[in-house]
Amino acid sequence: MFKKVFLGALFALMAISANAQFEAGKKYVNLSTSSLSLSYSKNDKLRLNIGAMAGMFIADDWMVYAQAEYNHKRLMYDRLVNIGRKIYQDEVLLGVGGRYYIEQNGIYLGLGMQYAHHEQSYDNLYLTPEIGYAFFVNQYVTLEPSVYYQMSLNDFSDASTVGLKLAVGITF
Repeated sequence: MFKKVFLGALFALMAISANAQFEAGKKYVNLSTSSLSLSYSKNDKLRLNIGAMAGMFIADDWMVYAQAEYNHKRLMYDRLVNIGRKIYQDEVLLGVGGRYYIEQNGIYLGLGMQYAHHEQSYDNLYLTPEIGYAFFVNQYVTLEPSVYYQMSLNDFSDASTVGLKLAVGITF
């Protein structure tokens, strides 16, 4: 009985503190990585990634954001030139999107659009849905694991990626 009451009170406190973080007018920044090789693409053998995001809550629970990301990839093969030869490729991504936070449990749903420029003058456009969880370390800092699908609009079957990302966010 005590355990149920304690857990209920703990979850209620988490919901109250989470509610204060998702108010209109709050600002948000984060740094993220999916460099744990926890992503899969048909073309990539290895991916090292770092990203940054800045956003603002335009209404309670609704955030819009802009992001920048850098990927360093080792490809399985170079489809365009030397088939069978392993190569490296760098890409820079710029994007915008939005998130909806569910106050009761900290889960968020996001949808973004990214433009990617590859070092070999190859450009791509991605639609990126994601689902994640905002775990509050304190009143301002969150740890945010998420699962995402980076859907290529130029080369759906070969350039799309599914993966796991970890971010550290700050709300102020």
